[in-house]
Amino acid sequence: MKWYNALKDYQHYLKIERGLSSNSIENYSYDIKKLINYLVENTISESPISIDDTLVKEFIYHISKSLNPRSQARLISGLRNFFDYLIFENYRTTNPLDLIESPKIGRKLPDTLSVEDIDLLISTIDLSYQYQGINLGERNRAILETLYSCGLRVSELINLKLSDLFFDEGFIKVTGKGDKQRFVPIGKTTQNYIMIWKSIRNHIAVQPNSKDILFLNYKGKKLTRAMVFTIIKKLVEKSGLKKNVSPHTFRHSFATHLLENGADLRAIQMMLGHESITTTEIYMHVDRSHLSEVLNKYHPRK
Repeated sequence: MKWYNALKDYQHYLKIERGLSSNSIENYSYDIKKLINYLVENTISESPISIDDTLVKEFIYHISKSLNPRSQARLISGLRNFFDYLIFENYRTTNPLDLIESPKIGRKLPDTLSVEDIDLLISTIDLSYQYQGINLGERNRAILETLYSCGLRVSELINLKLSDLFFDEGFIKVTGKGDKQRFVPIGKTTQNYIMIWKSIRNHIAVQPNSKDILFLNYKGKKLTRAMVFTIIKKLVEKSGLKKNVSPHTFRHSFATHLLENGADLRAIQMMLGHESITTTEIYMHVDRSHLSEVLNKYHPRK
């Protein structure tokens, strides 16, 4: 069995059997491609079936010099899953990573913005900004408001469709990881900003494959993930905010602010689209001072 054939089979398995999205499949494949490149560069002819733990250890040692512990752990986990798949398909009987330990890493707490930070970033947007006759300032405000008000992943935002908007019911339909769909509440303020953008969008010559996409560039095409990152990066620089902010920061802030204001963890899990509530529980560690205040206020043994 050749490496690229094995990788292609694995990607097919992730798509059909696991129901993963294209982005997730690419992430799973990334570290396997690194291993393949390492073998090619060093003229090593071992196949996915014959490669042993010694060679895998050499590769991990080689590549880990430039990786932090978290990235090393992800690398090892990704390769372990790949070889588990080969065992599942009866190509191998052992996993060469079984005896390789992942580096110990602390639990990374998500970065968050305060409500004042978010207000600052949104107020920094030039609502009169136009490019090629299209008002992109209003679009950018609608994007930030949607990220924060609905807790979306950036991939969910750029794939949001006009047909996913159920404003009369107060919800939007979101397609998340593994193409799993969920309904997320959306407030009137954010609805209004989206409606303003929709009225501008009506004057754009939309490309055929983006007819139902909500957020477009001036060419009438769906926005890329990189473009959303760029929009936010420029706003952060312009605002003078001294924080590392990405689209995901708005999602973290959405969950944190809900929890701080008394929202039920299970409800937050459903809105975020987390498969396991243990993923959502990380927000319980974000603001310990708030939890202490809750205890002091509501528990009889203060």
